[in-house]
Amino acid sequence: MKVAKVGDLIEFKNGLRGIVEKINENSVIVDLTYMENYRELDLEEKTVINHRNYKIITESVKL
Repeated sequence: MKVAKVGDLIEFKNGLRGIVEKINENSVIVDLTYMENYRELDLEEKTVINHRNYKIITESVKL
């Protein structure tokens, strides 16, 4: 299992996507405002996702 890094775009729970803001031991905190329709879906701005429950879509680029 590959653990996401801060800034990575991840997908979870039936196609929801977000940007990783913080990494915890067993989970990540994700900013959902990346999705254009997050308000329409009536979601909070941030959520916690267990490492087993997401896949990395795009890795962040460190300059």
